[in-house]
Amino acid sequence: MSTANAGMDRTATAGIVFMCVAIVLLCVSDAIAKALTAHYPPLQILFLRNIIALPFSILIAWKAGGAAALRSHRPAMHVLRGVIWIAAAGTFFTGLRYLGLAEATVLAFAAPVFITALAALVLKDPVGWRRWSAVLVGFVGVLVVVRPGLDAFQMVSLFPVATAFLYAVLMLSARFVDPRESVWTLMLYLVGAGAVVSGLTMPFVWIPIRPEDVWLFVGIAFFGTIGVTMLTQAFRLAPAATVAPLDYTALIWATLIGWLVWGEIPDLATYLGAAIIIASGIFIIWRERKLEG
Repeated sequence: MSTANAGMDRTATAGIVFMCVAIVLLCVSDAIAKALTAHYPPLQILFLRNIIALPFSILIAWKAGGAAALRSHRPAMHVLRGVIWIAAAGTFFTGLRYLGLAEATVLAFAAPVFITALAALVLKDPVGWRRWSAVLVGFVGVLVVVRPGLDAFQMVSLFPVATAFLYAVLMLSARFVDPRESVWTLMLYLVGAGAVVSGLTMPFVWIPIRPEDVWLFVGIAFFGTIGVTMLTQAFRLAPAATVAPLDYTALIWATLIGWLVWGEIPDLATYLGAAIIIASGIFIIWRERKLEG
């Protein structure tokens, strides 16, 4: 094996490690959010998470991208993305309040399905019959988990589905960000815009913080910020087709945490739907990578 290939293999391996650790940290962040939703509205949790994380985000962006990473050429687009992100996180946190951690995580897995569908319908990206078939299969998986029309159906299951849709919109909106801006600028302004947008609602939703919950708010900011940073680094070090499927390992950690903390055990339909959604998402990622190659 050549030195160049060995170096590429080490870089890809580092990307895989970053991705795996990032997923664990983000699952811990989601678990903390679920615990906090019992006492606080989602918007307040998001505001405090963002405002605590903002100094760290500024430091990370400056260290990784220099002073240029702190400047934006199209700040209005970042404000719009901040609104979308707050809406996505807000619907997910609302779902976490009523659903099991694993069930909410499974439904959020539908994001790649929505991304492909929206890219074709709204942005007019070419999508062949194979990926359209995968999109339809993915939606079948969502229906298996949600079970509309059956006694097991819960209206609150639609919140994580809305999260998947809004996350897809957020990802596609990155195309309209000025191409001169780095991924670190996107991360910084997403946190900053999220803090501002959610902050505007605080006079209407604020609930006094209990002293015993302070460490939870610090924890959700810490784990969430480090998790997103490591996720970003994973995609910088390894091909998307290599690390993106690892996102689905979140189901393992969400199931484990949900069982250990809340005694949650997802039913068979949730796992069946998860298998269908994950298979659909992996095929879409693989197909897009093959077309790019």
